[in-house]
Amino acid sequence: MIKLKPYKRSKWQIHLLFWILYYILEVYLDFYWSRYQFPDFKWSVRLQNTLILELGYLLIKMPLAYALLYVFEKIHIKEIFKYLLYIFIVITAVFGHRFLTHYIIYPYIYGVTETLDGKYPSGFINGYVAFNSFMDLIFMVGLIFGVEITRQKNLLKEQISLLKSEKLDQELSMLKAQINPHFLFNTLNNIYGMALKKADETPDVILQLSKIMRYNIYEAAEKRISIAKDIENIKDFIQIQKIRHRHLTISFTEDIDHPSQEISPLILIQFVENAFKHGVSESLGETFITINIRLKNGILTYFIENSKEEKPHTHSTKIGQKNIRRQLELLYPQHTLSVENQNDRYIVTLTIDFHDTKPSL
Repeated sequence: MIKLKPYKRSKWQIHLLFWILYYILEVYLDFYWSRYQFPDFKWSVRLQNTLILELGYLLIKMPLAYALLYVFEKIHIKEIFKYLLYIFIVITAVFGHRFLTHYIIYPYIYGVTETLDGKYPSGFINGYVAFNSFMDLIFMVGLIFGVEITRQKNLLKEQISLLKSEKLDQELSMLKAQINPHFLFNTLNNIYGMALKKADETPDVILQLSKIMRYNIYEAAEKRISIAKDIENIKDFIQIQKIRHRHLTISFTEDIDHPSQEISPLILIQFVENAFKHGVSESLGETFITINIRLKNGILTYFIENSKEEKPHTHSTKIGQKNIRRQLELLYPQHTLSVENQNDRYIVTLTIDFHDTKPSL
């Protein structure tokens, strides 16, 4: 679930920063302008007056800004009525701006009568002064709308990113859920065959299976585990299979320079499982599996070669292979996977550059 509370707090932080910066900008502009409008005033008096009058203007501008934003975001009416409401709010703000300027700022802060160009007395409202007030307010409205629309776009991008991440997490969980039963089902079949033969090794295999199930329940639930743990799980799986397949020659080599390197669980084991299920288990004579895992400088090279019958007796649905390909696409988009299906052998070469791993998954 996406929680919006952090973004709401962020909204008010952004708006507070906006008003502080806007206030500083307006103080600077009005203080600069007051040098020409009131040349006889000391700079300290002009600065004090400017700080006060800009605070007064904020009492008009802030309600205007949030009234327009509220109408923009919350009120859902016909466009024509919404535009009329905008116009009414702006006109009301212009009158408030003029009242503050004409009746309070000039007579009480500056101690003079408001004039036009310093010559002619200005009335409370006329075209020139109304236009000035309108432009002052619209400049502020444009800025606050720009800030808010930008904030909302960034929020939308973050929400979309979270949704994509959640969707990928759910898809990966579904893929793992398809792999785990498939993996355990094959192993239980092996134990069933040994139990029918009353093999002495059956208790040891059950104990080994318990260890593998613990891995699948706890370790595989994590997004990533160390490659050392993943390799240990592969070795446990091989030990179980070696008991059943007496005529199997298996070679397993590893060269790992960073055992704590993290990898998504249940990816590597699937290729080993396929080597047994669709290679060794379908062969009647001598069989072999060669596995080589190499990790150097963040780049994993995974090689599996297994013997197979030229005409296997069963047809593989390749569901597990499709799942693994999909997981690799989601987690390691820059990976390379080479599959060679020759007459007497099956060769898989997987390369993963962990520098290109997606951090959100």
